[in-house]
Amino acid sequence: MLPITKASAWKRIFAFLLDFILLTIVATGGALLVSVITGYTEKTEQMQAIYEEYEDRFDVDLFISQADYDSMSEQEQAEYRIKAEQANRAINEDENAVKTFNLVMTLTVIITSLGILIAVLITEFVVPLILKNGQTVGKKVFSLCLCTPDGVKVSSISLFIRTILGKFTLEIMIPVIVVLMIFFGSIGVIGIIILALIVIVEAVVYFSKGRSQMIHDLMANTIVVDMSSTRIFETNEEMIEYVKEKAAEQAAKEIY
Repeated sequence: MLPITKASAWKRIFAFLLDFILLTIVATGGALLVSVITGYTEKTEQMQAIYEEYEDRFDVDLFISQADYDSMSEQEQAEYRIKAEQANRAINEDENAVKTFNLVMTLTVIITSLGILIAVLITEFVVPLILKNGQTVGKKVFSLCLCTPDGVKVSSISLFIRTILGKFTLEIMIPVIVVLMIFFGSIGVIGIIILALIVIVEAVVYFSKGRSQMIHDLMANTIVVDMSSTRIFETNEEMIEYVKEKAAEQAAKEIY
């Protein structure tokens, strides 16, 4: 049997939390940089000015809190709904308002995506290449690393697939886009169902057949192991030679 000790769930959780904090910090910085370049603040101020103009015109607060709405009498609530409906209809018929809203929504998705992409590339790809054995800062702290199920060192191609196609595309951006769509009112309950299904699928994949692998691990054919008690082979050939040696040793013991 190959000397592989899979990482415990608790170690993976703590390593993930540390990496998540670092990723969030880098993603925020990246998003701020992109927002400055794209003039995002100016666009959001234009959208806010448009809403304020229609709020003044129809004498209604379109972003009223639930508490303030509940404090109204039934008659006031009915009047509010009529005014809000009229204001929203007028905004939807205003080509400039619609154009500005769509631009802000598009920029929000782009800025968020680029910020996260920059953070993922740095914390989950560049840093592991520097630290070796697919170690992020979190994995380094908790003595974890990546390898193939055969105990062979993870290649840069596999690490890229794990990071970009697995983590960034499937496990991060799909939930982020769904959350943004919920925020902008594009989808409601359906978005929550999609998020729940993603969590369920991840759990099923992780616990099925004792794999202890997430979706990104399956895509890249990697496992997270305890580095202190796992031997990582540089190549498949080295691993095969090790297996042959162990088999020969076992055969010799059985003869005697």
